[in-house]
Amino acid sequence: MKTTHQPQSTQMDYYKPDIAVFCEAEQRQSEAAELALSLGLPFTVTAGGYAMLLVLTPERLELRQSGPGAPGGIAVDFASGLLRFRRLYGGGRKQPLAKAIGLKHNLCPTILDATAGLGRDSFILAALGCTVQMIERSKIIAALLQDGLDRAKQNPAINTITGRMTLVAENSIMLPPLPQQPDVIYLDPMYPHRTKSALVKKEMRLLRAVVGDDTDAPSLLEWALSQQKERVVVKRPKGAPDIDGPPPTFVIKSKNSRFDVYK
Repeated sequence: MKTTHQPQSTQMDYYKPDIAVFCEAEQRQSEAAELALSLGLPFTVTAGGYAMLLVLTPERLELRQSGPGAPGGIAVDFASGLLRFRRLYGGGRKQPLAKAIGLKHNLCPTILDATAGLGRDSFILAALGCTVQMIERSKIIAALLQDGLDRAKQNPAINTITGRMTLVAENSIMLPPLPQQPDVIYLDPMYPHRTKSALVKKEMRLLRAVVGDDTDAPSLLEWALSQQKERVVVKRPKGAPDIDGPPPTFVIKSKNSRFDVYK
């Protein structure tokens, strides 16, 4: 039997590949079934038959590609790896992201991250003292992000940081008028396709398979610029063209990317 129930059409995600929820922890089977229902995904009791799986393990939620030779899964982990290094040794308010956002001395602007993804930049900004509201339109990616936030609550090293982060699973363009305007709107649309295989990393392949391409980036920028705020910051790959629209006020460059700032 491939699935135990089918998703309801009213729960369709913004973009959804051939993916199902699978559980590796016997004690979390009911939790996995509820997650599948909330996301409008099939809940499978076997690991085969789908291109991708959203896997609930005993410890966390992971996104995995299926099939022989598939790479390992991805999950949101705010406590270790790259984010731990950046939190401890990332350069503080002197790093390009902080400069683009406008962090100065004791100034901590409120931020709306309208394309939250896996929440890494939001976490770095929260670690620098900012309050960050994250918006992620893919409910699948938002589920990974919420799982990371929930686990961070149990970690005294970072729970104060993630306590400054909130998450809404919605398309930013479809949001009602913001009740409290942020100081900064931050955009990091999906990068354009690249031809060099070294740049097509496992994580990017999996994310693109779930969310597709951000073909509406110009509309997203137009929406952001229409809000009342101090600035809009757009993260772009190094050498990528500007998003269609007005030119940025100024640009802050880093090693592999740049930040287009609109004021």
